[in-house]
Amino acid sequence: ATTVATGVKLAKGENILFTDFDQATPLSEVEKLTPFLKKGYDVIIGSREVKGARREKEPFYRHLMGKVFNLVVHIIALPGIHDTQCGFKLFKTKTVKDIFSKLKVQHVETKRAFTGAFDVEALFLAQKKGYKIAEVPVFWRHYETARINPIKDSMRMFFDVLKIRLNDLLGRYEI
Repeated sequence: ATTVATGVKLAKGENILFTDFDQATPLSEVEKLTPFLKKGYDVIIGSREVKGARREKEPFYRHLMGKVFNLVVHIIALPGIHDTQCGFKLFKTKTVKDIFSKLKVQHVETKRAFTGAFDVEALFLAQKKGYKIAEVPVFWRHYETARINPIKDSMRMFFDVLKIRLNDLLGRYEI
């Protein structure tokens, strides 16, 4: 998350695309997201969960864990968004700079891939601020990595989602 935040600060373009390094969602999928900019959307997220999305090579246990996490996120923080964790998101630069200046839940980067639930917090703030969000079906392929510990990282992300809700209830987000 720290690396992404640094990139956001330095970005100068009109829009910013976040994508996972492994290209689980190929860059060509951006063509599905860009039309929503013309329709007035501020945040367009690639989704593996909405109708029309395609997944490849995902182990059942990872799919199940993702479903459970998305349900928790939906109940606690983000009703109406089906997939917060797909690493393919397009933002208007002005929007993402505003959102990232308000993030509270952060982790120190390590050699591991864990980045916390910064996607959830960013989307939570976007929704809370009234930014227009579209969720678009994309193609996604699972790539195995030893840098993720599914159990440990899922628990940390669950607690991050609770922190997001708590921060909101305590009025810690300046909207």
